[in-house]
Amino acid sequence: SPQGRGKKRSRKHQRFMERRALLEQRGLLRPRRRPGGQAPAVGPEARSVLTKTDGIVAPRCGKVPKPKKVISPSTSPDSTARHHSVLLSQGNGSSKGVQTSSPLLRPSKYVAIDCEMVGTGPQGRLSELARCSVVNYEGDVIYDKYVRPELPIVDYRTRWSGITRQHMKRAIPFKTAQAEILKILKDKIVVGHAIHNDFQALKYFHPKDRTRDTSQIPVLKQRVGLPVKASVSLKSLARHLLQKNIQVGSKGHSSVEDAQTAMELYRLVEVQWETELACSLPPRPPSPITDPAADSSHYMDDQYWPTDLRASGL
Repeated sequence: SPQGRGKKRSRKHQRFMERRALLEQRGLLRPRRRPGGQAPAVGPEARSVLTKTDGIVAPRCGKVPKPKKVISPSTSPDSTARHHSVLLSQGNGSSKGVQTSSPLLRPSKYVAIDCEMVGTGPQGRLSELARCSVVNYEGDVIYDKYVRPELPIVDYRTRWSGITRQHMKRAIPFKTAQAEILKILKDKIVVGHAIHNDFQALKYFHPKDRTRDTSQIPVLKQRVGLPVKASVSLKSLARHLLQKNIQVGSKGHSSVEDAQTAMELYRLVEVQWETELACSLPPRPPSPITDPAADSSHYMDDQYWPTDLRASGL
């Protein structure tokens, strides 16, 4: 009968309102505003939930205001880099002044790479990978292996590569090395000098927003007193900025030493570079604003109601 259906709807509505009140009390649902324009008082438990969601203010670029951003532990590597400078600036201006246990800093997401190539193909003009070294944020070696090119070696380029015929006796096939290295680089922010040459030798393309090329960082060139568009070698940067001599002698370069040097240079200007990089990124479109109270009655049904809350009898 119509009267019976009315009672049924009334009981369902009453249970809906009780469940809404419980969710509001626990801070899981935004409280509805009262006719007077004031939101109902929020309980201590709800206040604690709201406090936990406070974000971090991103660095300002010029006079353009930046909205507050909420960062979760699952932040992507490129998003982490955008907020890197905020955390570092709270220390003494260097990465050593920051507690690296912060989930937002995550040095494990940073690696530096350097590759040595030999000549193959006609007259040895084709460059192929013969050694690859990868170091972590602290400069510790996490990968260093000799690689056997897919084509016969015509020119070992020992004076620059440091590779000899003897090294190829313990080299691993290119495909094997490629799979191992790309597994390390996956989801990482990769540092290197003229790093496009290393990626080309690996036959690989790394996302640009996760690549830090020390040959293209304007801050480093400015410190040396060179124009932004000037070409500068890793050896020159190391000598002027790190007071370190690399690539000396006639036995060739060390890919481990070059990778470590690239990481040292990056860390030297990390705060300023990441801040400028974040400011140069195009603004992201704002997220659509949705009202959690809108059309929420559907999700108050038992099939959507959490088990632990359903035990309350509502």
